[in-house]
Amino acid sequence: MATAVKTKWVYDPAHTEISFKVKHLMIVNVKGLFKEFDMNVTTNGDNFTGAQIDFKMKAASIDTGDAGRDGHLKSVDFFDVENHPEITFRAISFKSTGNDNFELVGDLTIRGVTKPVKLDAEFGGMQKDPWGNTKAGFSLTGKINRKDFGLHWNAALESGGVLVGDEVKILCEVELAKQG
Repeated sequence: MATAVKTKWVYDPAHTEISFKVKHLMIVNVKGLFKEFDMNVTTNGDNFTGAQIDFKMKAASIDTGDAGRDGHLKSVDFFDVENHPEITFRAISFKSTGNDNFELVGDLTIRGVTKPVKLDAEFGGMQKDPWGNTKAGFSLTGKINRKDFGLHWNAALESGGVLVGDEVKILCEVELAKQG
């Protein structure tokens, strides 16, 4: 039986977004994103099942649309970017769960703490762009507890509850370009 040719994919920065949402004051979600990241994806041919995925982003590239909040998130209270400049993810498995849905399991490292996480991935399809490049798209979602990664800072509210929720929703739109 012939082994499929390994295919390398690179992300399209103009069509990829790595974002998150977290509750503020326990009443509204605040969205943020990371502007500087890199990922390597290798598949067997065009089959993404079993893909090798390595991802890293600069923690200091966080952007929530508020410079004061971003500065606080970069501080030792949260990401401690001086001592932990990168957030990384390495896939352990990427398997089909039916139709165009996949389960991505991997090790996420934030602030030097590594924990397994599971993300749901929806395959948007594969297309050739007007210049003949093969592109593949995925929407990924998942949840983590920020305290699992040492992000403990919070403030109690007078009415009960806390300033920042523990659950962080991960939302990613990824467009990959086939190489070679």
